Amino acid sequence: MLTGNILYIVMALIVAFLLSFSATPGVISLAKKIGAVDEPKDERRVHKKAMPLIGGLAIFYGFIISVLCFAVIDEQIMGLLIGSVIIVTAGVIDDMKDMPAKIKLVFQLIAASVVIFFGVDINHIANPFYKFFGPMYIPLGYWSIPVTLVWIVGVTNAVNLIDGLDGLAVGVSSIASVSLLALTVLTDNLNVAIIMAALAGAGFGFLPYNFNPAKIFMGDTGSMFLGFILASVSIMGLTKMYTIISFAIPILILGLPIFDTAFAILRRVAKGKPIMSPDRGHLHHRLLDAGFSQRQAVAILYTMTALLCMTALVVSMKDIARAVLLVASVIGIVVLTLAVLDRGEKGDKKDDKN
Repeated sequence: MLTGNILYIVMALIVAFLLSFSATPGVISLAKKIGAVDEPKDERRVHKKAMPLIGGLAIFYGFIISVLCFAVIDEQIMGLLIGSVIIVTAGVIDDMKDMPAKIKLVFQLIAASVVIFFGVDINHIANPFYKFFGPMYIPLGYWSIPVTLVWIVGVTNAVNLIDGLDGLAVGVSSIASVSLLALTVLTDNLNVAIIMAALAGAGFGFLPYNFNPAKIFMGDTGSMFLGFILASVSIMGLTKMYTIISFAIPILILGLPIFDTAFAILRRVAKGKPIMSPDRGHLHHRLLDAGFSQRQAVAILYTMTALLCMTALVVSMKDIARAVLLVASVIGIVVLTLAVLDRGEKGDKKDDKN
């Protein structure tokens, strides 16, 4: 039983935390020496001075050492580790040389393909209407590979896109990791629980250096790595464990980056802009424009993530009525926040005209 191995999970979290925390000062020095520094070049940048990048190396270091020490390295874990090395390599190159988006996408597809090759894929989805028609599970067949590729690459980029404020992406990812950890503990999946404990520990170990005022950014090295691991492990640990509500679990846990990215794509399409083009329309930008400080904006988004994760926990217990109530509450909070921000922007525009 998993409860008899809880010590492994706790040790994986502690070791990852200590390694990530102790490695970060060295990564700061390394980033400055190799020129991996982020300059505030445009209006989207919140920071006002050059900041060292590649902080994700410290997160990756704490994570991979902890996993190698405590997890059973089976075929799927091997694929996950190889894929993570590919994605971190791409992140380091991008942080140093500003890699074109298309080349970065190729690296992401290769890393996702490695994970799929080693047996991590979405081979069926739950049918929420099975009581009325159709089977409980719908096999994807040949669609399994493209659906899995879209999921992994999509979540990888979603986490990357929310990395716009000090401590935001790593904090949101760490909260999501804790939620996934809790769910894997409930389902007696020791190996996946150890991976999530390692990811959470590594993220929290880096957070003191990345929280406002940040001493280092994790860069694409960290944000792509976190998104890649969360996307892959959500397939390994959740979509094959639950019954009818399995499709909702990872979407809820990763709801903030997923929904923010979805709205960004719709916003850019509506304006006739390329979906990969950057803008200041992300939720964290809108919170700043509404007058919140960086810390306040991050706290709001942490709270939203925690509420979504708690919703996923309620859903996993299959208490649908309470889950619906909690989901409605979260949606209400998000809608109210957006409405307040829109009203604030309109008010600012009227004041500018006057």
